[in-house]
Amino acid sequence: PKPATPAARIRSRAPGLTTAYKAAATALKKHHLTGTRAKVHLVLDRSASMRPYYKDGSAQALAEQTLALAAHLDPEAKVHVTFFSTEVDGTGELTLTDHENKIDELHSTLGRMGRTSYHAAVETVLARHEEVAGPGTPALVVFQTDGAPDAKTPATQSLTDAAANHPNVHFAFVAFGDPENKAFDYLRKLKADNASHFLAGETPRELTDKELYEGVLATWRP
Repeated sequence: PKPATPAARIRSRAPGLTTAYKAAATALKKHHLTGTRAKVHLVLDRSASMRPYYKDGSAQALAEQTLALAAHLDPEAKVHVTFFSTEVDGTGELTLTDHENKIDELHSTLGRMGRTSYHAAVETVLARHEEVAGPGTPALVVFQTDGAPDAKTPATQSLTDAAANHPNVHFAFVAFGDPENKAFDYLRKLKADNASHFLAGETPRELTDKELYEGVLATWRP
């Protein structure tokens, strides 16, 4: 089995992703996922408390790591991005030739930062996946947040419905912030076959690519 995008193409079109691409290869091999094909989505929290993580480049860094992983999984090497707060604030796309500073550019056009409505993002991602992929196509959704959903019942219901109606879509939550924060109890207690969580800590930019991929891929078995 081979990656969807060869290393030579990464070196020529997105040399800045080469290190992350290699780390992704190692993590995929460890979990016997080399050669897996899937669409990759990135969800980014735009609640007001996220401001520092956009400012210090953490959101952009996660986007680049997600794109390097997508290069292994998706022959198109694209990541569809959904920004959410109280509602879905906007969407965008990352490609090998258009990803540098892309998150910052998109974020700056989306206006006021609001609350934390997981369900809005879940529903939007599923609708998008249906549009771009054939029935049964696996999807990995890297779902970044820095807190619990404001409305827990709709959040849980949306993930339950997703598991029933889109069993090939996996939500890998990546939590930015203090791992001891009670807000993350929601993720810790979440019992869903289609979801996992990784507590990335208060300084997610300092994580190695290897640590990030280990967290995201820990339980994903398409």
